[in-house]
Parts: sequence; C-alpha cells; structure tokens
Amino acid sequence: MTQLDEDRAAHEIRTLEISRGLQDARERIDQACRLNGRSNVDLIVVTKTYPASDVRILNELGIFQVAENRDQEAKTKAVDCGPNVTWHMIGQIQSKKANSIARWAQVVETCDRLELVSHLARASHNADKVLKTFVQINLDPTSSLGTGRGGAHPDEYMAIARAVVAQESLELRGVMAVAPHPDLGIDPAQAFTTLKTYSERLAAEFPWAVEISAGMSSDLEAAIAHGATQVRIGSAILGERPAVQ
Repeated sequence: MTQLDEDRAAHEIRTLEISRGLQDARERIDQACRLNGRSNVDLIVVTKTYPASDVRILNELGIFQVAENRDQEAKTKAVDCGPNVTWHMIGQIQSKKANSIARWAQVVETCDRLELVSHLARASHNADKVLKTFVQINLDPTSSLGTGRGGAHPDEYMAIARAVVAQESLELRGVMAVAPHPDLGIDPAQAFTTLKTYSERLAAEFPWAVEISAGMSSDLEAAIAHGATQVRIGSAILGERPAVQ
C-alpha cells in the first residue's frame, strides 16, 4: 500500500468516526428539543486541540461553525481550512491578543470585561469586519476562590453589553456561560435557569440579543431545556481530546 493509499484509508476511517459522533450529537439535540418544545438549536463543534484535518472533515459533513480557545492554534487552522468556516472564540481573551483574534474569528463568545470591549472594537475595525459578540457571564458562586470558569460577574454583564452596543464594529448577540464544574455539586439545570434570567434581562433592553450559548458534551440537554439557542460540543463528536502540546 502506498502512502497515498494509507492516507486515504485513514481519512475514510476518521470521517466515519466523526460522522458517527455527529449523528449521535444531533440525535441528542433533537431529542432534547422534542422534549422541551424547542427548535433551531445550533450546533457549534469545539475543535480545540484537534487537527485542521478534522475541521475539513466536518466541512465535508456539512458543519461550518467551529470553536477554538487558543489564538495561536486557531489562526493556523483558519489559514489551513479556507474562508468558508465560521470561527468562534470561546477561550478567555488577553487584551493584547484582540488584534490577532479579530483577524480569524467571526464570533467572540467570551467578552467578559469592559476593558476588553474597546480592544475588540478597535481590532475588528482594523480588520474591516463586525465581530458578533456574546457577553460571557460567570455562573460559578465559588469563583472568588479560584475555581471559576471565566466570565463577567452578574452585576457587571449589562454594563459590558451596553459598551458592546455602543461600538459600530461589534454586534451584540446574547449571553454565553459554562456551567460550574461538576465537582462543586451544582446542578447544571440550576445554573442554566439563572442564565436564562440574565438573557431575558438583556433582551428586555436589546430585543435582538436573544441568543444563549450554553451546553457542552456533558450537559447539552439541560442547556436546551433552559433556553440555549446554541450548544458547543467537542469530545462527544470528535472523540478523546488529544493532549495539548
């Protein structure tokens, strides 16, 4: 067998693996939607640590919205995968990275402080684009102890949203959150109920900003039951995550 034949065989095997994972994830999403009278929940596939070849396979399978959490890795993949992919930034953002992120991302889901708004606005203006922006809210009551998963304090997210709306190069889409770590013993449904309340408050002031980005491989059903309009799924589709180099 030639190297080309081996590469083709490996591609076919990986395509089958991802296709099966994708089918299972879609079935879970569809079932959660049926149980809760929901529809039109978007699937964002989290490709962090997975190779660009997996992104290209996802494209072959009809998935063009993917999420990354590290700038260096994401910008390399964005070059490798071409212009048809919508890239979501879901990692915590250092202000100094805003210019780089604005060049490859179309969606930033982790705007979590006022300082970052101006950096993202300037960066997206320089990149001649409008960044779709979510305000990330911290749902972890123990975050002050160092166990939080990132996000703005609930008392601050509306001020951040107003700052986003004031920027022509940013488009406010809604709220994003990660459920508290399972070790804390907090029911994800409780956290997502709280997030829904925050979303309703946001939409009362900005009626177009109704999107809720919540739910991962382990808790997508709870997120959909409590209002998520998009879920972010990685390992349930792509398998065991490669070790980060």
